[in-house]
Formats: sequence, structure tokens, C-alpha cells
Amino acid sequence: MTDGPAENDRPPAAGEGVGVDSDSDAEPVAIEEVLVPVDGSEESIAAVEYAVVIAERYDARVHALYVLDEGLVRDLATGTIEEEEVAARGEEFMDAARECAPESVSLTHSTAYGFSPTQKARHPGSVIVDAAEVAAVDFLVIPREPVGPSQEATLGKAAEYVLQYADQPVLST
Repeated sequence: MTDGPAENDRPPAAGEGVGVDSDSDAEPVAIEEVLVPVDGSEESIAAVEYAVVIAERYDARVHALYVLDEGLVRDLATGTIEEEEVAARGEEFMDAARECAPESVSLTHSTAYGFSPTQKARHPGSVIVDAAEVAAVDFLVIPREPVGPSQEATLGKAAEYVLQYADQPVLST
């Protein structure tokens, strides 16, 4: 009888275990472009921070896709809000996002309508997955916002869709 686990019963040490071959010729993960969908929320800033860390690690670029929520899209369609005001909101958010990134990380951005008053199949999740494909990004970081009665949580609703349908690896924050 022994007092502890046998030598063969010990848990694997770091780098050991199923699926890990220290002598493997496997190529390391190559990430050149990280897409981070944002909507101006605090959760979006946190997602940008994660994307920047990944970009620093892999010497990659970050592209922030500012996804307009349903209310903004409707307001633009009805003329309740001007495009210049929406653009200014996006630029204000991107100024805050740039503060998260060191100069060594390229941070670009664009804007996309997350909804369409004329296309029923257009929603934030499909817009993000399509943008990732068109831009040929290698990795996505998407915020998963808490859904509450006072919050539309556009990206939170899209996160599950992106996790299911994106061809790229996805980190949901």
C-alpha cells in the first residue's frame, strides 16, 4: 500500500499531456489582423484592450468596426439624427480606444449599419461575420455585454451568432 499516487498517476506537468507534442513541427498561430466590433460602450473599450494585447503579442493590426444599433439606424433613416453627429460619436469613441493602444499597434476603424430598415436578414451578428470575411481577419474579439432592460446591448446579442458562425477564432469578453 502506498501513501500517495503512483508515479504514473501524477497530473501532467506544463507542456505535457494529450495533444501536446514538444517535438512537433507545428507552425505557431499567425495573426495579422484582429477585428473588434464596438458600439461605444464601456464593454467595447474593454474588448479593444483585449484586441490590443493580442495584437501586441502577435505583432498584428487592430481594426475596430463601429456597429450602429437599431435605434441609430432608424434615426438616420428618418432624418432624426444627422450622419455628422453619428460620425462624431464614432470618432469620440475611437479617440478613447486609441488611448488603449500603444503607438506600436496600428488601430484603424470603420462604421457599419448593424440593422437595416429594408433588409430583414441584416443584423449585427451577420454584419460582423461578413466584415471579418471581407477583411480577411485572423481573429475576432467581441464584447458580450450584460443584457438589461435599460440597455439594447447590440453587440451582446450579436456575440452568440459570431461565436457560432465565424470562421476565425473568437474571444468573447
